[in-house]
Amino acid sequence: MLYSRIAGTGSYLPDRVLSNADLERIVDTTDAWIQERTGIRQRHVAADGQTTADLAEMAALRAMEAAGVTAADIDMLVVGTTTPDLIFPSTACLVQARLGANGCAAFDVNAACSGFIYALSMADKFVRSGQSKCALVIGAETLTRMIDWTDRGTCVLFGDGAGAVVLKPSEETGILSTHLHADGGYKELLFNPVGVSAGFIDEPGHGVKVKMIGNELFKVAVRALARTAEEALAANELPQEALDWLVPHQANLRIITATARHLGLPMERVIVTVDRHGNTSSGSVPLALDEAVRDGRIQRGQLLLMEAFGGGITWGSALLRY
Repeated sequence: MLYSRIAGTGSYLPDRVLSNADLERIVDTTDAWIQERTGIRQRHVAADGQTTADLAEMAALRAMEAAGVTAADIDMLVVGTTTPDLIFPSTACLVQARLGANGCAAFDVNAACSGFIYALSMADKFVRSGQSKCALVIGAETLTRMIDWTDRGTCVLFGDGAGAVVLKPSEETGILSTHLHADGGYKELLFNPVGVSAGFIDEPGHGVKVKMIGNELFKVAVRALARTAEEALAANELPQEALDWLVPHQANLRIITATARHLGLPMERVIVTVDRHGNTSSGSVPLALDEAVRDGRIQRGQLLLMEAFGGGITWGSALLRY
């Protein structure tokens, strides 16, 4: 059987760090309030003029170096993002040109915070079917560009960053299965009210701002992530005890803790970066993965469960042997 296997990982965070103490000076909040409700201490913010493609390019180069591949090897490029540089062309096309991987398939996937899991699932199918020999999958966001910095319920949550993986075919076990879901009936829980066909809002105080009903979203997220974790294990007839690591979407420490508890995993076997990165949306899972690979926690052959939940609402998981 042919699998798609992660050959290399990479990530990138902007230089600017915005701490909770910094936020105390611009919005009615406190470090204690933020940490108690989210577990976040700081987040990274893209510099003026720095775009999603900039972050994605750096993460991609590091993943390619780790995998030992060049731009000439890449035959598919998928970017999970909800903050593209332009309406079109896609951020994937922009990154492709910068890397010099011209000519291969390149496209974006917008599934909000689940974007990387969705993109990984797409690439996995192409590799396993033999249509791709070297797929580059990126999750990248500049969410701070659409934050209302007067809304303490949302501005404390988000950060900017990017992560990437290179997938190659292998007879060794790699991605065992992916599971994708969405329910547009929950749109009002987390969304951005502006767009192209719906129209942009130019009135003072409006613009491109994230809207969220946090308490309700929390409950839906915990239930959905528990279900998709169970689904992934059941699909592969594996018990919870078989998991070596949980690599979750880094949205809120309380959600991460609840998911780990449901799986019977101690927090020592959960990769947590939300305290330092905040919620980087599509970037959060590959950022956490790359950190744990590079610091030696995640080893070859270990069983990982990656999962994410985002606006739409969307959610999904990927079970794999690293």
